[in-house]
Amino acid sequence: MFRTGVWVAALLAVSFASAAKAQEGFRSPSGNIHCQFFDDDDPTVRCDLRQTSNRPPPRPRDCDLEWGQAFEVSSRAARGSLLCHGDTVQDDRLSVLPYGHAWLRGGITCLSAQTGVRCSNARGAGFEIARAKQRVF
Repeated sequence: MFRTGVWVAALLAVSFASAAKAQEGFRSPSGNIHCQFFDDDDPTVRCDLRQTSNRPPPRPRDCDLEWGQAFEVSSRAARGSLLCHGDTVQDDRLSVLPYGHAWLRGGITCLSAQTGVRCSNARGAGFEIARAKQRVF
């Protein structure tokens, strides 16, 4: 039988370990773009924009959540995706990826530039995002 204090400590340890694992990613030097890596069966990078200055494409009819700020690509995807989402990967604790540098995880490469962030997999699928323009390919 667990004592209450031991049980709570065990739950906190699991929670902190899960949170630490989820912190694999980066943010742009401007702080407008935040990206996190998810190492699942099909590794994925998701990037969120804090602000955009353009209009997103029309919202799909089946999307009643946020639209136009979140993008992802997985290592096996044939195309990047614009996400309908109710959460965010924005986290100011993420390391800054300086302009001109690359970040590689799970078969996905992200490049940081003053013009934005470009992430793509080995198949050439991905996205380019910046405050003024976003594109999936």
